[in-house]
Amino acid sequence: MKRLVGLETEYGLYIDGVDVSDLAEEARALVQCIPSQAVWDYGDESPLRDVRGFRASSLTTNPDDDEVEKKSSGYRPRSAGENHVDRVLPNGARFYHDHGHPEYSTPECFSVQDLVTHDRAGESILRRAGQTYTQQTGRVASIYKNNTDFHGMSYGQHENYLISREMPFEQLVYGLLPFFVTRILFTGAGKVGVERASGRSEIFYQLSQRAEFLDTIMGVDTLHRRPLVNTRDEPHANSARWRRLHVICGDANLCEYSTALKAGTTALVLDVLERGYGAPVELKDPVQAIREISFDQEWRWIVKVADNTTIPALDIQRAYWLAASELFAGRDEETDWLLREWSQVLSDLEEDPLKLKDRLDWVAKHDLLESFLEAEDLDWQKNLDLLRSLDLEYHNLDLQNGLFWPLEESKSMRRITQNGAIEHAIEFPPSNTRALIRGLCTQRLDVKAANWGRLTLGSGGGAVSIDLRNIADVDLTPFSNQILNVSSPKDVLELLGEIEKQSGSQGGASDARAQDKTQE
Repeated sequence: MKRLVGLETEYGLYIDGVDVSDLAEEARALVQCIPSQAVWDYGDESPLRDVRGFRASSLTTNPDDDEVEKKSSGYRPRSAGENHVDRVLPNGARFYHDHGHPEYSTPECFSVQDLVTHDRAGESILRRAGQTYTQQTGRVASIYKNNTDFHGMSYGQHENYLISREMPFEQLVYGLLPFFVTRILFTGAGKVGVERASGRSEIFYQLSQRAEFLDTIMGVDTLHRRPLVNTRDEPHANSARWRRLHVICGDANLCEYSTALKAGTTALVLDVLERGYGAPVELKDPVQAIREISFDQEWRWIVKVADNTTIPALDIQRAYWLAASELFAGRDEETDWLLREWSQVLSDLEEDPLKLKDRLDWVAKHDLLESFLEAEDLDWQKNLDLLRSLDLEYHNLDLQNGLFWPLEESKSMRRITQNGAIEHAIEFPPSNTRALIRGLCTQRLDVKAANWGRLTLGSGGGAVSIDLRNIADVDLTPFSNQILNVSSPKDVLELLGEIEKQSGSQGGASDARAQDKTQE
């Protein structure tokens, strides 16, 4: 993978004895269980800025979410400062409260291996926060890595990809749509029943937890009227050169293979589109198509294209795979692994999806539920409520209660990470992205404030600003020894100048500031 990528995961939360309307307050308390000296700097965040060239007047929130929190026993209107509970972590990640959920954002990664490892580190950090919360309050916090509460509320795992600003955004969108719609064949987390599709009682099991909560093709919102492609223009990098593709249509996965394929194949498709390739087909209705794939109980996965004919979703994925293979086979070991595994997954989906129960969440969960029904002599139609409770527990992070973890412990699930690497990633950032500088500064220096693109370091009673936006795409491997030896703000500034000089990225700082001002 030759692209900067990161994941943001909103976790579901249930606490014994706490009403759902009070969970937002408890989510804040849970985040505060992880120590942090620095505050998050919101100065560079512009969630209203749309990549299509305008600024939204406001973001739409889910009115049901708002009403739930207003029922809280201790409800009162809160300032932005009170709602913002953030932790800047020594591994370069961010842990914070977001709309009633604890959320973990991985540090930026250049490889699938690092990304999956840091996603798993996030799970461990959430477990630690939950254990500390229980010790402090006496209440058990159950934390779920999923996308629905089964009461009509959805929360997400968002993907972030650094992309060139040179490519017209609408060209990018229409190149991605068929891919996003059909990739749920291997990225879906699986879901019992439906929540929003009234009159579809025949749907016992879906591929995706997120699909039925998507309402439009593109837009800036993330909480209501969710789009397949988010148009927020918030690059966290030199905005004269880069965009951040903010993907909100995916499921949160526990299977490492699903996470790896989700990010890795998307990065490859972006590589293909940046080479000038277009989508292999135009879908008639992308939003309807992703729902129908998710809903399909026969696993045929047929979608309608613009001329009103139909095509198998697997054929669309194969077209993207073929383009990526022709362009990038042999580029590097990780690319070849992605191409090989992507192809194998598509073949197994066509031949027998159950072959993938060791790699894909939706298949593993379906097999687990089928085994339970058979053992208890039950059926889907009469036991949906029970199956929903088992579905939820599949995603429970607790190693004793979560239904996924025995599968992994018994080696029924294929892995691409090692436990030792995950433990290391809890404390340390990736070694080759700008997260290394953020993480080491957090560990060693007086970090007053931080965000993805900047650091403010205390220095002799004053403050030093460190701008990381111009090195977002720079592989820091050649500088890793120097970075590991920094011991003062002066060291960081001098090293940053050397990195920019040697990488050829130093010319963009003033351009980035000018571009930011024109887009505000």
